[in-house]
Amino acid sequence: MAGWNADTAAGPLGAGTVTLVEGSSFCISLPNGDINAEHPHGLFVQDARILSGWSLTANGQLVEPLAAETKEPYRALFVGRVPRSDGYADSPLIVERLREVGAGLQEQITVRNYSLEPAECLISLRIEADFADLFEVKEARIQRRWNETRKVDRDALTIRAAWQEIRKGTVVQAPGANITPEALTYQVTVPPHGHWSTIVTVLPSIEGAVSASAFVHPGGDGLSPRDRRRQDWVAKIPVLHIGNRSIERTLRRSYDDLGALRIEDPNHPDRVVVAAGAPWFMTLFGRDSLWASQMALPVDPSLALGTLQTLADHQGTVVNPMTEEEPGKILHEVRLDVSSALSLGGKSTYYGSVDATPLFVDVLGSVSRWGFAKDTITALLPHADRALDWIRDYGDKDGDGFVEYQRLNDQGLINQGWKDSWDGINFADGTLAEPPIALCEVQGYVYAAYTARAWMAYDDGDTELANELSDRAEQLKKRFNEEFWIPERGYYAIALDGKKRQVDACASNMGHCLVYGLVDEDKAPQVAERLMSPEMFSGWGVRTLASDMGAYNPASYHNGSVWPHDNAIVAAGLLRYGFVAEAQRIATGMLEAAEYSDGRLPELFCGFGRDQLAAPVPYPTACSPQAWAATTPIQLVTSLMRYDTHVSRGGVWLDPVLPESYGDLHITNAPLGSGRITIDIANSVPSVQGLPEGMKFHRGYRPWMTELVEQADRRRKELTVQEKPGSATT
Repeated sequence: MAGWNADTAAGPLGAGTVTLVEGSSFCISLPNGDINAEHPHGLFVQDARILSGWSLTANGQLVEPLAAETKEPYRALFVGRVPRSDGYADSPLIVERLREVGAGLQEQITVRNYSLEPAECLISLRIEADFADLFEVKEARIQRRWNETRKVDRDALTIRAAWQEIRKGTVVQAPGANITPEALTYQVTVPPHGHWSTIVTVLPSIEGAVSASAFVHPGGDGLSPRDRRRQDWVAKIPVLHIGNRSIERTLRRSYDDLGALRIEDPNHPDRVVVAAGAPWFMTLFGRDSLWASQMALPVDPSLALGTLQTLADHQGTVVNPMTEEEPGKILHEVRLDVSSALSLGGKSTYYGSVDATPLFVDVLGSVSRWGFAKDTITALLPHADRALDWIRDYGDKDGDGFVEYQRLNDQGLINQGWKDSWDGINFADGTLAEPPIALCEVQGYVYAAYTARAWMAYDDGDTELANELSDRAEQLKKRFNEEFWIPERGYYAIALDGKKRQVDACASNMGHCLVYGLVDEDKAPQVAERLMSPEMFSGWGVRTLASDMGAYNPASYHNGSVWPHDNAIVAAGLLRYGFVAEAQRIATGMLEAAEYSDGRLPELFCGFGRDQLAAPVPYPTACSPQAWAATTPIQLVTSLMRYDTHVSRGGVWLDPVLPESYGDLHITNAPLGSGRITIDIANSVPSVQGLPEGMKFHRGYRPWMTELVEQADRRRKELTVQEKPGSATT
């Protein structure tokens, strides 16, 4: 996952960094709670850093950190002590900072005195606000200098800044403080075994207006707007209990993070979409948001629907080489803040993604099975058809049947699949592939788009469109298995390059082709064997690139690292072809890795072998929380449950293969159509209660879209034969 112009990685956030997130706002700080502008820290609201410095001292000394605990994704408690000036090791003064992030930041500062004497204490907060664009901070290239003014007005400090025609502001409200343009100070006496406390609030000032209600607790029950939003989220999602308490904690952490990563479409507040990840991608991404919302379908299908509707609103209409927009194309990312145009070539929306467009059609096919009103799905079908037109007219520019990418300007992403770092696609000897590049997994997504839309067309009685797409899918599968397969190596090429040569690196991408059924049955065993080989499987998960490849580096972004979402897709694909033990091994490795990071899987971690290092090695700039990493545990467990639905066919399917170590599973409040169901799996035996009228429970796997299309296609061909003159039934 990368932003436009983001072929260079961000600088490390620093050891022990704490990231809080709520919607599109997030805050990054040191473990003592301080925000340091020399690091990529700050409070970011709508992609702008409205707080770049937030340094607390007590009696002139920085607070020594003791603990930092995230209570919710948007709230954390920092605990530290004030060093003694007389050299004694133990200090009686403890500082607590309870921070909550929302449309700004609110912090309750408490000083506790554990001595028998009163303690004089000078608390000071120094404040900086550089209003830097998120990309400037991420890439350490802050160049703009805003014209800044500071004004003190009773209990508030207002910082205003101007750059060209853009105006921004930050308001710091600190009742009871002595306020100067540079800092807030409190001269307090803390009684013996007593405490002193105050609250400071930081809010953005947009065109001079401040959202004064952002941190008001209107209900009188102590709940903030963030708490109420989380409460509403918890009420609508499934309640899960699983025998393995570690896995249960990881799944609940996934639910929490997914809830915090939800953002509203400003033009449609009723729509909720999934942001890609904190800290740098708190915005709508095509590929990432589609994958994450698809993985989250069993938790909240409305996230996928909202994501589809919002992406449809931004679907490409014209050819624009600067933003790489093309008619029918689905965006790569969209930014909220007007000054982000600096990083997006003058536009807030960038379309440099080869896979978001076919994934859009595939996810619509998945959403159509979950019981939304028919007119809701029908309204999105023209957008799916325009996406298919893009595949034909722009995605496959040379007409060879495969979808390729090549950036349209020298500022765009060089690589435009999910491995979008500049060196992400290479040959076995480490040589970089030259565009236009046809990625193997993208052909899988296109195959899925054809079959999903074909089935929806059959379902609607549009046999002409269904037949056309069914034929396209059949031909794509045949040609893919001819052109991408490397028989002497027993795996698929990661891509075809601009000269139609096989890019022969052994990479995880081919695992994505399994989940859609693009892989020929006779080749699947060799693919599974290679994916689970010592060169590919680290012990925690499948590496992005095999360790015997020329470009392998366990500490790289895409050339040997381990990505949770990638593994969730690979595991689902292995299960489709019957490789149960292999899928269980991946799922168990991933869920065990989460134990080393408090139940939260990061965007990626390094690819060092588990036999070499006993714990997963963090990747320095990984996003956490991150949407498709947060949904990975959900995908892994539901895959092993083999749980799926097709409401229009009146069925819900379960055929669990959960490892014995996971224990029994009990899920209530699981969404299904217009109702809620309860799922139990005890000793591997599933049962379902509360099915809506007309729905039946089936022990087995849900028929794949490819199977449904093949069945409909066979019926069509049989009828054609029967209708020919001279046939037995004429």
